[in-house]
Amino acid sequence: MKLVAIILTLNEAQHLPRCLASLEGVVEQVLVADSYSTDDTLSIAKAYGARVVQHPFVTQATQFNWALTQLDEDTDWVLRIDADEYLTPELATEIQESLPGIGSEVDGVFCGRRMTFQGKLIRFGGVFPVRVLRLFRYGRGQCENRWMDEHIKVAGSAIGFTGELIDDNLNSLTWWTDKHNHYASREVVDLLNLEYGFMPHDSVASLQGGSQAGVKRWLKEVVYARLPGGFRAFAYFFYRYILRLGFLDGRAGATFHFLQGFWYRYLVDAKLAEVKRHMRTHCCDVTTAIEQVLGIQV
Repeated sequence: MKLVAIILTLNEAQHLPRCLASLEGVVEQVLVADSYSTDDTLSIAKAYGARVVQHPFVTQATQFNWALTQLDEDTDWVLRIDADEYLTPELATEIQESLPGIGSEVDGVFCGRRMTFQGKLIRFGGVFPVRVLRLFRYGRGQCENRWMDEHIKVAGSAIGFTGELIDDNLNSLTWWTDKHNHYASREVVDLLNLEYGFMPHDSVASLQGGSQAGVKRWLKEVVYARLPGGFRAFAYFFYRYILRLGFLDGRAGATFHFLQGFWYRYLVDAKLAEVKRHMRTHCCDVTTAIEQVLGIQV
């Protein structure tokens, strides 16, 4: 059985050694799809024996789906993992022992994902562990074609592993807020597409099948997206921080839940309103407004 891990990178020298070390003895090959890093990312990847390819970055989805086209035809399974993530020993062992025996009717495998923030593992708020599909048969899965919050889709059924992977980004809070500022612009594109339909709508949203990702996406697109802008950000923060006990995560958790659960969501709503205001003021269509306000070509 040939299992290949795909890692998308851009200046990930700080995280890549830890990620690659967690994959040793688990995967047969690592494919690093790089967006022209200027730090030591490429030399680190090669030192660990990874195969490196480079491609201009547009979105996570397009980059990952392009990386799939670079795999050898004898690949059996694919593992998607980010450079700032790593496999726990439990998940690594489960992959080694259980993946080879999975029946041909199964195309994907879910695992748990947890996140640390400023060195603290986030345990409350109803956010983690989130079940993510990160293992799938080669040729039977691909990434949703979205600008943000993309998931892997598979043709057939999927099962779950009990092991988890950890998202532990070591960059500064300044880096984090800058990244989420860009994420907010990308999420606005997806929200506008829900309303105006200027791109094909690719989504795992579903209440059937019991997929956590499908249910959460359905709630986001059908319920959350229809709530008043601004208010929905506050309501979501209240749900996470008060009702789901996010305050028990301490000071670092308070920062995380406020920034990721309120500030980020409110920023998305503010940018969404800005694009619509630009459309009215300048009498332009939605794609023109997106480019002029957000600097994104769709």
